[in-house]
Order: sequence, then C-alpha cells, then structure tokens
Amino acid sequence: MEIILKKDVANLGHADDIVNVKTGYAVNYLIPQGFAIMATPSAKKVHAENLRQRAHKIAKFVGDAEALAAKLAETTVQVAVKVSESGKIYGSVTTAQLSEALAAAGIEVDKKDITVEAAKELGTYEATVKCYRDIKGTFKYEIVAE
Repeated sequence: MEIILKKDVANLGHADDIVNVKTGYAVNYLIPQGFAIMATPSAKKVHAENLRQRAHKIAKFVGDAEALAAKLAETTVQVAVKVSESGKIYGSVTTAQLSEALAAAGIEVDKKDITVEAAKELGTYEATVKCYRDIKGTFKYEIVAE
C-alpha cells in the first residue's frame, strides 16, 4: 500500500516521503496515529503542489543545516566532570551537558539531536549532531577534571 508520511517515522522515512508499506501496518498503525495518509491520486497531486510551493523553504533549511554542520566541525567544547584519582570519570557525559556547552559557545542545538560515544576517561571525543534530515555534523568535546 502506498502512503504519504506526515511525520518522520524511524526506519521508514521522513515527512512528505511517499513509501510502500504493508496494508496492515498502514491501516492499523500509521494512519490512525496520524503519521501518514493514503496516497490516492488526488492526495498525490496535492502533495506534489505542496512540495513545489515549499521547495524554497526546504532549500533554506538545507543551507542552514550545512552551515551549522560546517560551524560544528570547527568547534571544540570543554565539559568539566568529577574524576577519580585514576582519571576515570564518575558517570558519563550527557547530551544535555554537551548542548549547554555548545550554547555557551554560541551554537544552539537540541539535546535530542546529539549522539555521543561512551566516554569513561579524560580526553577528547567526537559527537554527532543531526542538523536536518540526512545532514549531520560532528564536533569535538574535551572532558576535563573539575
């Protein structure tokens, strides 16, 4: 069954994508939850017109996301944490801490868009930020002792 996604659905597609799914998945989950609508010929025409009208907005979003990704690539932030005598950190560095550190550096990023690797010791690590759809940026963060 062909459907038009109204919202991003993990492992399926982004909003405004036209995808094929099994009928039961569409009828019992996606459509009742408001994630999708059926892709009838008239809905496809309306969808195509909406995409045409929004093309310049999407181009702006892509440009802003690429600029953010370039700015993130040049950025290194420091996160101060409590450390044991052997150099191991207590707990872990969270996306909220990284979001606050980026905000202090003048870059506003939602903590939900940040992905970090597990860091157990002092040092420099990389984190990934989802800027827009498939555009991702990486930045370095340094873990220092308080």
